[in-house]
Amino acid sequence: MCGICCIVTLCSQHAIRDFFSEDILCRLGKRGPDSSQQLIKTASDLSYECLFSGHVLHLRGLMTPQPLEDANNNVFLWNGEIFSGVHVGDLENDTEVMFRHLGLCSSEADILSLFSSLRGPWSFIYYQASRDSLWFGRDYFGRRSLLWQLNNEVDNAFSLTSVSVCSESGNRWQEVPASGIFKIDLKGCAATKSLSLTLFPWKYSCTEKAVEEIFINVLDQVSKDLPNHIPLVMNESKLCLRAPVIPLNKTISEASGQCAGTNISNITHMVSVKTLEGFLVEEHKRKIVHQFIDVLNEAVKRRVLSLFRDEDQKTREIPSMSNRKSYVAVLFSGGIDSMVIAALADKHVPLEEPIDLLNVAFIRKEQAKRKGATKKHTSQEVHFDLLCPQESYKDLDTKSDAHLSCFDVPDRITGRAGLKELEAINPLRTWNFVEINVVPEELKKMRQQRINHLIYPLDTVLDDSIGCAIWFASRGEGFISQHGELKPYNSPAKVVLTGIGADEQLAGYSRHRVCFKKDGLQGLNKELEMELDRISSRNLGRDDRIIGDHGKEARFPFLDEDVVSFLNSLPISEKADLTLPRGIGEKLILRLAAKELGLTASTILPKRAVQFGSRIAKLESNSEKASDTCSRLKLFSAD
Repeated sequence: MCGICCIVTLCSQHAIRDFFSEDILCRLGKRGPDSSQQLIKTASDLSYECLFSGHVLHLRGLMTPQPLEDANNNVFLWNGEIFSGVHVGDLENDTEVMFRHLGLCSSEADILSLFSSLRGPWSFIYYQASRDSLWFGRDYFGRRSLLWQLNNEVDNAFSLTSVSVCSESGNRWQEVPASGIFKIDLKGCAATKSLSLTLFPWKYSCTEKAVEEIFINVLDQVSKDLPNHIPLVMNESKLCLRAPVIPLNKTISEASGQCAGTNISNITHMVSVKTLEGFLVEEHKRKIVHQFIDVLNEAVKRRVLSLFRDEDQKTREIPSMSNRKSYVAVLFSGGIDSMVIAALADKHVPLEEPIDLLNVAFIRKEQAKRKGATKKHTSQEVHFDLLCPQESYKDLDTKSDAHLSCFDVPDRITGRAGLKELEAINPLRTWNFVEINVVPEELKKMRQQRINHLIYPLDTVLDDSIGCAIWFASRGEGFISQHGELKPYNSPAKVVLTGIGADEQLAGYSRHRVCFKKDGLQGLNKELEMELDRISSRNLGRDDRIIGDHGKEARFPFLDEDVVSFLNSLPISEKADLTLPRGIGEKLILRLAAKELGLTASTILPKRAVQFGSRIAKLESNSEKASDTCSRLKLFSAD
């Protein structure tokens, strides 16, 4: 993973470095702590200038500093992982592989064909010197962040970056839409002294829609967020990228046509693991569940094995069992999504290697008040006491009720239960259940210093709650239990697996039940189609910026292209049945898969969003709505 940035100036009176913020440079460096470099390219006639900045987190192959430049003066910045589609050898670096392939492209169609073939998350910036062109974009789902700042007409500057800083000026940053790949004709723009964007949109290979219709729809969608002085045009050749997944199957069979409101009273009180066993008796259902397990298993395998694991590079020695460090972590609530990911990761991560289960909890509001009122310590001592109440650590077995009870939020309770299930599946594995405890003082401090800039340009109460929870969880600083005692622990894992994409595809949110009750299966299909269409702008860019801030890489097994295509191929009735109660009907196919993997009580846990499970939502105003603009994310000076 990397932090990438490019600034373009057209006939500017200002030095290009004047447009490059030191704050942004610092945040890019946190994403890529292993190497940082800059490169400036100036047009031969001085009509434009480009600054490229690359910051590398080394995960695969040989360490490859960025930006890359070749003999033809082309420049490449890459923030991605190639899991398939283009061959990357075990010792190769995918940045170099991509740059080599781009150098062989002789036309726009060749470049589009290359990016269409990729499987995995990516964002990139490519300067094609021979044509004075700048190419950039994000993958189909937008799994890697890329922001743009379209400066006012006077400055004639254009900026791209993985992460920015909150801006109070009129020149706001925006997320680059994951609508396709963009190209800028730098010479042409310099001649007119104005910026113009050309778009190459995604298109399903089997779609019946005319290319013109696709172009009109995408143009309208992207143009509405652009300043009036920046035109967006379709490429003259009407070329498109091939979408890496198949369209959603919206078939509604008569067999699945149970209407909303079907009487389910006979099973409402019978939600148990045995309920799932009843479904698995049917051969057709069991076959589909095992196909799903196979494709998801491969997705997890790719994400835990595409990772540089070394013997000690200095001594060439393999660490002893007791000194083994984890390379893979899971954002872990003990819910169905994280449990299945952890169970599948266990099949592929080397047995002697620990897996870190990152479980975040925010102190309950009433407990924080009570602690603040009764403790007569200095603020520093109170802070440490909340994080690490020593009296609770001496004997976990005999004092389990008292053990960090102020952090016993729902996700902590289900997380501990989930740990026991995973230990039962593989007792030989070291499962590091990392208890990450956050107090209001630290939340406020880190939100001001770092998190608000990472969530930006998003700005809602929901973005704040989820962003803060994921930031503290993925940081991995907490405690693990060793020999009956809690010890401080900082997860060294550079890869963080997350379950995002499961709810969006498998009707996991409460709004899906509301939609189903109102509009039936047809309405539910439309809602699920919309979920993946907007996941890049609502979730993924933000989550990539948040997790990347710790020098770690987010990987999303449920958004693997093969997983999405498999689930898209199934009618909704094979994936969920919202006539059934919560804890069964939503994400039904995933619950059945979990049962087949040997999981037990976690298979029937109802969906609980991270902001409620971690209790961060309870720390703030109860009158707020999730969609409200969050005042806590606005710029203000730190105390």
